[in-house]
Amino acid sequence: MSKEITSRSEDYSKWYNDIVRKAGLADHSAVRGCMVIKPYGFAIWEKIRDQLDSMFKETGHVNAYFPLFIPKSFLSKEAEHVEGFAKECAVVTHHRLMNDPNGKGVIVDPDAKLEEELIVRPTSETIIWNTYRDWISSYRDLPLLINQWANVVRWELRTKLFMRTAEFLWQEGHTAHATKDEAVQETLTILDIYAKFAEEYMAVPVVKGIKTANERFAGAEETYTIEAMMQDGKALQSGTSHFLGQNFAKAFDVKYLTQQNKQEYVWATSWGVSTRLMGALVMAHSDDEGLVLPPKLAPIQVVIIPIPKPNEQIDAVAEDIMAKLKAVGVTVKYDTDKKKRPGFKFADYEMKGVPVRIAIGKRDLEKGVVEVARRDTKEKYTEPLEGITDHIQELLGHIQDNIFKKAYDFRKEHTTEVDTWEDFQKAIENKGGFVAAHWDGTTETEVKIKELTKATIRCIALDQEEEAGKCILTGKPSSKRVLFAKAY
Repeated sequence: MSKEITSRSEDYSKWYNDIVRKAGLADHSAVRGCMVIKPYGFAIWEKIRDQLDSMFKETGHVNAYFPLFIPKSFLSKEAEHVEGFAKECAVVTHHRLMNDPNGKGVIVDPDAKLEEELIVRPTSETIIWNTYRDWISSYRDLPLLINQWANVVRWELRTKLFMRTAEFLWQEGHTAHATKDEAVQETLTILDIYAKFAEEYMAVPVVKGIKTANERFAGAEETYTIEAMMQDGKALQSGTSHFLGQNFAKAFDVKYLTQQNKQEYVWATSWGVSTRLMGALVMAHSDDEGLVLPPKLAPIQVVIIPIPKPNEQIDAVAEDIMAKLKAVGVTVKYDTDKKKRPGFKFADYEMKGVPVRIAIGKRDLEKGVVEVARRDTKEKYTEPLEGITDHIQELLGHIQDNIFKKAYDFRKEHTTEVDTWEDFQKAIENKGGFVAAHWDGTTETEVKIKELTKATIRCIALDQEEEAGKCILTGKPSSKRVLFAKAY
């Protein structure tokens, strides 16, 4: 099966597309720019969704659901917001079809024009803040900590499965607070949740930082981000948390009565991650043999394969191992399909990124052992049946840690500090990855650097220390390095 995958070194983009399709994650749909998420891919998304949902709820957030359609007038109420999304909006103008009088199928009924066009949500700030006006009247109603799991539409012209599609799945949190400090703290709390999830569950190291004004979310006062690095050295924005100030509260007249009986506008945040995380999983860890999944997000953590085919003795041992692994929370599958040979099964589960494979054969059982194979290192060895449950539990932890370490070491190797324009260009073109350099703080310089190199400022890292220097392009004073990279 690996022969059906283009190698990373030959064509990284095609390698990615091959894995997404061959591993059964997603496929293109009949609607241009939209994708079908296949069962195995959706099982991974469910793991992502359920874990994040649990982390949100642990910090007091609750789920709700808001309409897919947004009146066009709502988007006009926050100027920066509408400007940021205007070119990506899908617009509903009519509410009915009719039979074509010429007998050629159906046409839009010209008499069914909507009084006001509806926008298919690109994001939900406007519809949600219009609703919050009715929900918030007093300090007793705050904070309001709400998240929704939904789909959104942003009319992309150039698409890539999971990474950039016209429709995608995501979560979007929208919170309201009595004070600025509470709202800022909320954005940072969520940023920490995203970073913890990326590193501890996805095994993807990330940099927590703040976006420049030019890269800020439309309508926000500050945008915080986690930035990851893929195996081709490009950066991937993997989650954002926005401090919205009072912009949306003022646009939709959302006020609350303080304890001092004064009317004040509330303070707001919004934050989200999407099915783009699925793309990050593929790009950060996989190899030329297929998908590599961190155990914490693998739909199947262990697969058991009989050699050469099932029999009563092998079945009994496999079922015993399965029962013990399931009892300690490990997801395990015993593949008894007699239509497929063991070699095919090995390759299939390797392609799907199953972290651990156990092969059980008659001769191994006579010795009281089974064969264990790791997906991450491709190491194979025999392990005694006695104590196999403890061994597999420990092994899954080792695999999770090893996958993270490999990604962390790659990022470290591909992070470069430069002080001159010449060195900056060389690093961006020849080495890739993150380039830490001084910038004079102006949007003009930021845009110029992007024009010249296609590299953007990914973020100003939150842990970046003050350091006097000179902008690599203009030579003007700079107090901090920022992270540049080419990005998805």
